[in-house]
Amino acid sequence: MSNRFPPPFYRWRPHPWHGLEIGPNPPEIVHAYIEITPFDLIKYEIDKKTGYLRVDRPQRTSSQPPALYGFIPRTYCDKHVAELSGVVTEGDGDPLDICVLSERPVNRSEVLLNARVVGGLFANDGGEADDKIIAVLQNDNVWGSARDISDLPEVLVERLRHYFATYKMVPGHEPRLTVDRVYGRDHALKVVEAAMQDYFTEYGD
Repeated sequence: MSNRFPPPFYRWRPHPWHGLEIGPNPPEIVHAYIEITPFDLIKYEIDKKTGYLRVDRPQRTSSQPPALYGFIPRTYCDKHVAELSGVVTEGDGDPLDICVLSERPVNRSEVLLNARVVGGLFANDGGEADDKIIAVLQNDNVWGSARDISDLPEVLVERLRHYFATYKMVPGHEPRLTVDRVYGRDHALKVVEAAMQDYFTEYGD
């Protein structure tokens, strides 16, 4: 019996940020690695060294994420992403964030899914670009036909915008993060491409 592993099989778990493919058809259809579900009152974040989820903080307020929330593998937010903002000169140094709408509840994190990019939010986090790509689950029975943010109900976009404008709030302190604008599919695709370019610049192919 052979002890050799077939090529698609990983003996060791790949790092979710660096070891997974960006997606089947980027920048339009990308992989989303989910860190937080709409049921979480804890802020989880990928540990950049180990690739495991780390508890970042319990949410101070009662605000819950209105969509699946994670990042796009092999992306990085730096100067190319910042340039698209026209406001800041550097990114936050993290993989590109993504929110994914799904009709059926997905109640567990650390899952990988295919997401269709439809728009995004430009968030200014203390002078750093911290864009949030908005996407829909590919082949979703309700949201799968959406191609642009204008295809989504305004209230859903409003909830996403409110969540990110408040999820880092600390009473008695000025908000560090502001959500300055909402953008559509065309600009969102440019942001994904810029984050891919920033990743290549920082880490290579």
